[in-house]
Amino acid sequence: MDQPLIERLRGFSTTIFSEMSQLAVKHGAINLGQGFPDFPGPGEVLDAAVDAIRAGHNQYPPGHGIPELRHAIAEHQRSWYGLDLDPLREVMVSAGATEAMSAAILALCEVGDEVVALEPTYDCYAGAVAMAGGVLKQVRLHEPAYSLDKAELAAAINPRTRLLIINSPHNPTGHVLTADELQAIADLAIAHDLIVLTDEVYEHMVFDDRCHTPLATLPGMFERTVTISSAGKTFSVTGWKIGWLSGPAAFMDAIHVTKQNMTYANGTPSQHGVVAGLSLPRERLVEIGTGYQRLRDILGNGLTDAGFDVHPVGGTFFMMADITPLGFDGDGYEFCRRLPERCGVAAIPAQVFYADPASASHLVRFCFGKRSDVLEEAAQRLRELALD
Repeated sequence: MDQPLIERLRGFSTTIFSEMSQLAVKHGAINLGQGFPDFPGPGEVLDAAVDAIRAGHNQYPPGHGIPELRHAIAEHQRSWYGLDLDPLREVMVSAGATEAMSAAILALCEVGDEVVALEPTYDCYAGAVAMAGGVLKQVRLHEPAYSLDKAELAAAINPRTRLLIINSPHNPTGHVLTADELQAIADLAIAHDLIVLTDEVYEHMVFDDRCHTPLATLPGMFERTVTISSAGKTFSVTGWKIGWLSGPAAFMDAIHVTKQNMTYANGTPSQHGVVAGLSLPRERLVEIGTGYQRLRDILGNGLTDAGFDVHPVGGTFFMMADITPLGFDGDGYEFCRRLPERCGVAAIPAQVFYADPASASHLVRFCFGKRSDVLEEAAQRLRELALD
């Protein structure tokens, strides 16, 4: 048996994230490639999970998630966005947002259906669409502002289109979709009777007085939208893998069919910890998000001083930078493979997020979800960068 991997998954292999992390370890580099924070989450959240372990909450939770967490998610959506959810019918807990997205695509996408996503596109979307036997079509956000062209989105939709995947705040660009962009998406979804999956894991990481608006809050959108979010980013506990989905009960019922054949259930004590997180005062969640703005500025200033063209960042803990001004004679792949050895910093070539990698060969993604002292050191190393 020469090739056991099924045909539709043969374009997928070990990710660039693993490769860059290995280079970071090899050269003792600061890893600004992988997207996880290097600081602990709120003490109340961590303590609640520890208390849950000691209280004996260590067996399987219900497949839809513990009731306390589903009620906490529903209350969060109500208090922050005015969405009135039935916590027992319209909310489901998942093993992180990646499983939530994969389970939703597998449940809602037929073989041959087309799925439209914004480009650059987070890599798990493509894998999930391929596993479902669907066809991924990407609509480019135009740098440096990463704006969405409504006409281009409309042109990507045809009678075979089944799903739209919308990610805002957007990984890897940091773009927060504007009210006009969200309304354009809603208009097209309604006009073509599409289901929309919204990846909102960075919902509390928005900067410069921007606000996050869930697509489900727009008129006519709740009944066709599955909203996905996660505790990993908001509470700096990415290893817990606690995410959730919310939306109409019919969608939740369909998605549970696929989810129960994936993890079924997960992370009982961690779910209790997330209940504590979602119960934090509103100002604490705002503080957590805006704290990343200071970290953004540390790294952004360092990259600018080093000669990069840094693109605007409205949210998340990622930023995109253009390496063209550095005069480097090579593409982003080569640049990122040499970076750990040459200056002790690791990053990700943005080419991996594009259908046509050559069209983004000048772009590199950095993660600024790190301690300020780590970012200061990385910025200093980047200022001394010499790739000749």
